[in-house]
Amino acid sequence: MFLGHFIIALANILNLVLTIYLWIIIARAVLSWVNPDPFNPIVRFIHNVTEPVLYRVRSKVPLLFGGIDFSPMIVLLAIMFLRGFLVQSLYAFGSSMLVVH
Repeated sequence: MFLGHFIIALANILNLVLTIYLWIIIARAVLSWVNPDPFNPIVRFIHNVTEPVLYRVRSKVPLLFGGIDFSPMIVLLAIMFLRGFLVQSLYAFGSSMLVVH
């Protein structure tokens, strides 16, 4: 029973982290449409947090058509997949451990 609660708590934390990162990726995409101050601490934080992941995606799948970078879209789809599959699977597994047989 303890392990079931632990897995559900882990799923909640993973869901929260993925949701926050999803919004940071969206903020990065919105910032790419404007010309933000590169020395702004918020802009630097968003860039530093997202660039390692976006760089890896760009190096594996160079999707750049007409100057449009599709790596944020791929990362968003991956996050949505992880939230829909991994988080929900953890919830289901943790819940099944709570059921008394």
